[in-house]
Amino acid sequence: MSKVSEVRGLVREGCCQPVHPEAVDCVRAAMPRDTVLDGLEQLFNVLGDRTRIRILLAVSQREMCVQDVAALLGMTKSAVSHQLANLKDARLISCRREGRVVYYFSADDHVNRLIELGLEHAAGSCHAPRAI
Repeated sequence: MSKVSEVRGLVREGCCQPVHPEAVDCVRAAMPRDTVLDGLEQLFNVLGDRTRIRILLAVSQREMCVQDVAALLGMTKSAVSHQLANLKDARLISCRREGRVVYYFSADDHVNRLIELGLEHAAGSCHAPRAI
């Protein structure tokens, strides 16, 4: 079976036929599995909320308890706790307990780099289009 036939066999009826089937095959082979894409989608959904971004920025600078984050952002402890749970579920933050106080902090260096890259992109330092 030719490359064109292989690619066309995977194209749904009514969809466009590829102009460059080799390129389509190459990119298809490099695409992550659906489970990985699901995780990436969840990550971007979590990061798509200004409050969670602000909390993530705060606890990436230093560990903070719920009450301090609430005071910093002008929010209730309940609202902050809810968002901290979302960030923790997404593995973006971790916590440690000291007596009755729980301190939250950035989960690891990957999270800090993600924040730095996002801030650079938002600030426009990555404004040059990528050559294709």
